[in-house]
Amino acid sequence: MTSNKIHALVDEEHIKTLFSIFKNHSAELRLVGGSIRDVMMSRDASDIDSATTLEPNDVLMLLKKNNIEYDDFAIQYGTIIAYPFNKKIQITSLREDINQIGRHTSVIYTNDWKKDAARRDFSFNAIYLGNDKTIFDYYEGKKDLRYKEIKFIGEIEDRIKEDYLRIYRYFRFLGLFDLPSINFEDQQIVEKYIHESLIVLTNDVIRQEVLKMFNMSYPLNCFYESNQNQVKYKWVEIVKEHFIRTNYELGLHKCLNKIDNIIN
Repeated sequence: MTSNKIHALVDEEHIKTLFSIFKNHSAELRLVGGSIRDVMMSRDASDIDSATTLEPNDVLMLLKKNNIEYDDFAIQYGTIIAYPFNKKIQITSLREDINQIGRHTSVIYTNDWKKDAARRDFSFNAIYLGNDKTIFDYYEGKKDLRYKEIKFIGEIEDRIKEDYLRIYRYFRFLGLFDLPSINFEDQQIVEKYIHESLIVLTNDVIRQEVLKMFNMSYPLNCFYESNQNQVKYKWVEIVKEHFIRTNYELGLHKCLNKIDNIIN
């Protein structure tokens, strides 16, 4: 089933076209991220993200040459949005993060795929798929999906300090699995930085990430340590208290107050 979905994804007209354009330019393009993760779980692919050895300005030139519509509003981050056959594909140049402070970073471009993978958050989000349907899995993401594990790439504390939103992404991805395999030492490290995240992240950013949890396959796993005993994760009450303290009504009524309803 997974193999069939991989073939079907690569053979979609807009993806096949983009692969062909880059190949004809002697440049490499690979799909990466959530769409590959979803396909590996025998699910339909979500948003299509890709990575390339070309730098952003070269990507622009290539898209213009082939009359592919695009948006370049995120070019300073190394990303171009392409619209082959009016379907969105995000193209990001291979890069390394340097001088990172919170969610702000400087980047240098690279041709090293593993260095690009090293800057991603979790192992199953760092699986690449080539135009010949070859899978590149630098951090054993396929294995972690099979065992329903969420593993940070590199040191957990370093990755969280790079981007505190990863705390909430960690809990969101628990909703990928019916029975996630939880490393409680990792979870304790993640929970240690919840209060700090409330200083760094805006309420709106947190709310948007929490709202995504309700759309996961198993949303209860994002909020409850034990569904039967209705024991919530620490982050839920800490964030709720913060929203109350900061009078963030939108986060309460449109977000956290919905959690109590889904257990029923």
